[in-house]
Amino acid sequence: MTLNPLDEAGIAEAVAAAKEAFAGATSLEELKEARLAHSGDNAPITHANMQIRHLDKADKPTAGKLLGGARKEIQAALAQATERLEAEAQERVLREERVDVTEPTRRNPRGARHPLPVLMEDICDVFVAMGWEVAEGPELEHEWFNFDSLNFGPDHPARQMQDTFYVAGVERVTSAGAERVTDTDGLVLRTHTSPVQSRVMLDNEPPIYIVCPGKVFRTDALDATHTPVFHQIEGLAVDKGLTMEHLKGSLDHFAKSMFGPEAKTRLRPSFFPFTEPSAEMDLWFPQKKGGPGWIEWGGCGMVNPEVLRNAGIDPDEYTGFAFGMGIERTLMLRNSIEDMRDMVEGDVRFSTQFGTTGRGA
Repeated sequence: MTLNPLDEAGIAEAVAAAKEAFAGATSLEELKEARLAHSGDNAPITHANMQIRHLDKADKPTAGKLLGGARKEIQAALAQATERLEAEAQERVLREERVDVTEPTRRNPRGARHPLPVLMEDICDVFVAMGWEVAEGPELEHEWFNFDSLNFGPDHPARQMQDTFYVAGVERVTSAGAERVTDTDGLVLRTHTSPVQSRVMLDNEPPIYIVCPGKVFRTDALDATHTPVFHQIEGLAVDKGLTMEHLKGSLDHFAKSMFGPEAKTRLRPSFFPFTEPSAEMDLWFPQKKGGPGWIEWGGCGMVNPEVLRNAGIDPDEYTGFAFGMGIERTLMLRNSIEDMRDMVEGDVRFSTQFGTTGRGA
C-alpha cells in the first residue's frame, strides 16, 4: 500500500493498524513479524517517510511533523508490547522451570557398573546354563603357560617384545642386607586367556567344559580399535568324541544368545598353534552398517593334540575344541560403539547409558 506523506487520515490508520498488531501479538516471534510489517523497511510509514524528499519545500515540514509523530506512536506501542511479552516469557520460564527445594533428593549421584564386566557375566551365564564352568587364572603368567604349553615355538613372533609385556623379577634382599638377586623367571603379562585352559587341564581329568573370561595385555597403541589392555572370553571343551560339529553348534548357540535369533556363524580355514584344524569365526550380523553381512568375531578350532599331551591328556582317547573372542569387540558390535577409547576414559555417562546402574550391587 502506498501512503501519501500528507495524508493525515491514512497515516492515522497506519498507526492504528500497527498498535492493533502489536497489542494482538502473543509471543515475541509474532511481535517481530508485526514490527517488520508496520515499521520495517517495507512498511507503509517507512515508504511515506521516503517520499518527503519529493514534496514541495512548503509541504515538507507538515509531512515531517505528521510522520515523525506517527513513528513515535508506533515505537511507543512496540516498546510497550515488547515489555509485556518479555515479562510473560520470563514468568512462563519461572513457572515451567520451578524447582521444589523442599523435595528430598540424592546428594550423591548414583554411579553405574561398566558394561564390560556386565557383558562378561552375561556370557558366562550362557555357558553355565549349558552345564559349563567358569575358570580364572593369574594375569601375571609364567611364559610356559602363556606360550610353551600352547604349542608356541621358541621363535614364534608372538613371543617377541613388540607383542608381549615381559616382567622383570623383583629384587630380593638377603637377611644381611648386602646381596641383591634379581630373578626374571620368564614372567609375562598374559597375552590371552588360553593359559587358564592349560592350568585347568593339568589339574582336572576330562570331561572338561569351561569358559575363561579375563583381562589380557598386548603392546598395542591406544586408538579407536586397539588398546594395550582388553578383555577376552575363551571356551574349552575336552571329552570323548568331540568334533568340529560340536564346536559349530556351540558357537551358533552363543551367537544367538548375544545377537538375536537371526545370528549365526561361519568358519574359514586359518592357523593357530594351539588348535588343529583352526578357523577364523565370522558372525552374520543383521545390524551391520550398510546392511546385513559377515563380520570377523574370533578364532576357534580343535585342540592341538600336542596341547593335550602337554597337559597330560591322551589325544588318542580325548578330543577337544576351543574358541575365543574379544569382549570389547562384542560390546562394540552389540551397541554400535565406534571408538574403543570411550570404554577406557572413565566417564560415568558411558556406563549409565547401558542401564547398568546398581546392577549386581
